[in-house]
Amino acid sequence: MDKFDTLTGIAAPMPLVNIDTDMIIPKQFLKTIKRSGLGANLFDEMRFDRQGNEIPDFVLNKPQYREAEILVAGENFGCGSSREHAPWAIKDFGIRAVIAPSYADIFYNNCFKNGIIPIVLPQDQVDALMKDAEKGANARMTIDLEAQTVTSSDGDVFSFEVDSFKKHCLMNGLDDIGLTMEKSASIKSFEEAASQARPWV
Repeated sequence: MDKFDTLTGIAAPMPLVNIDTDMIIPKQFLKTIKRSGLGANLFDEMRFDRQGNEIPDFVLNKPQYREAEILVAGENFGCGSSREHAPWAIKDFGIRAVIAPSYADIFYNNCFKNGIIPIVLPQDQVDALMKDAEKGANARMTIDLEAQTVTSSDGDVFSFEVDSFKKHCLMNGLDDIGLTMEKSASIKSFEEAASQARPWV
């Protein structure tokens, strides 16, 4: 998993509440177990019409937001089903951070396991960052995970809270497998001792 420490990038404004995982990645794209390739279908039903043409008014289709790495959204982001394909699609598109007042629990936890920082801020602060994001590609925000701050293009700084363990994992690029592999020496030692104690197993 990619490490996350600091990020300075374009933020795309998406002032919608209750964006669910089927909106993020519709069910017809869940056939794969690969984490790559899903970005092409991120927000598919909002990005494309039935003929597969881009809908110009959708924020991520606008020229100034095509390279967005941050998403500023409304409350209860990632609600709905627990599909892990949702953060996979977000990450594959190139978005490394989401800022919202609240998230669905499973989606929130899945973000950390896939190298995405889901930042929770009060509604008034999200509103301020939403207005900042509306300025377009020249308004770049900076997220500093170590300092736990979001800095707007105008230099306004907002502090956020994050669980210390999740922060450690994200900053060190550790998913569940990575955490297990950190204990590989202890696991090997245990297996060798167990094999000697119970050679018939």
